[in-house]
Amino acid sequence: MKLGIIGTGNMGSAILKGYLKAKPEAADDVIILAKNREKLSALAAETGTVMADSVESLVFESDVILFAVKPYQFDEVLPLAQKGWSPEKLAVSVAAGITLQRLQEGLSGVGNTGMLTEVADVKAVRAMPNTPAMVGEGMTAVCRNAAVTEDDMRFVMELFGGIGKAEEITEQLMDSVIGVSGSSPAYVYLFIEALADGAVAEGMPRSQAYTFAAQAVLGSAKMVLETGLHPGQLKDQVCSPGGTTIEAVTVLEDMGLRSAVTSAVRAAAQKSRDMSK
Repeated sequence: MKLGIIGTGNMGSAILKGYLKAKPEAADDVIILAKNREKLSALAAETGTVMADSVESLVFESDVILFAVKPYQFDEVLPLAQKGWSPEKLAVSVAAGITLQRLQEGLSGVGNTGMLTEVADVKAVRAMPNTPAMVGEGMTAVCRNAAVTEDDMRFVMELFGGIGKAEEITEQLMDSVIGVSGSSPAYVYLFIEALADGAVAEGMPRSQAYTFAAQAVLGSAKMVLETGLHPGQLKDQVCSPGGTTIEAVTVLEDMGLRSAVTSAVRAAAQKSRDMSK
């Protein structure tokens, strides 16, 4: 499939590079477009991809179109994309708050191709990656409408697999995803900073404290993913009777860490629901 990418900012570029790292031979079949032509030209030269002149030409030449622009830009981009749309094309969006219905409605109708695309016939996928995608450790949630085929989904999962892990969900869970993985890197950075502050207060140099804290978080996350054990079970393995860890865990529980994090996830999910109205 020919892939077109509209928007090559941090996320669009990360997805592009992750895809080409896994499939370098596909570079000739990738078309990219962004407003900053100088940066676009540099990215095309770096990756061996093809620059498009317009949204319409990119859509016309592509089988899969990745919309990696900001949500407020969809009012401008979708009418241009619709001009080159036809029913066999696949739309993939990574913009927060842009629903499958919005994609379907924005891309349906009769375009310059002369072909009518009914709302129900627009093949649309909504994805929510997070910023660790930029280092190949992203978590992406993917949902699709009824028009998307299994072959389409295999391509989509391969595309997002290049930047980390990807799982298919139903669209009604997308707000939960924003709370638990989309926004959560910020919570984790806050936790790492707080860990490092504690170490600095105990006399450790700050640069070293960040390394210790970040590696501890990275290793702990890997333990959860690779062992398949419940996080509580892994926590219990560290907490020796009468030891330092259970003393620290008791303080965190007393100060409400667990309820604060749960409330933060739910607040982010609610904000996402509000933004989609």
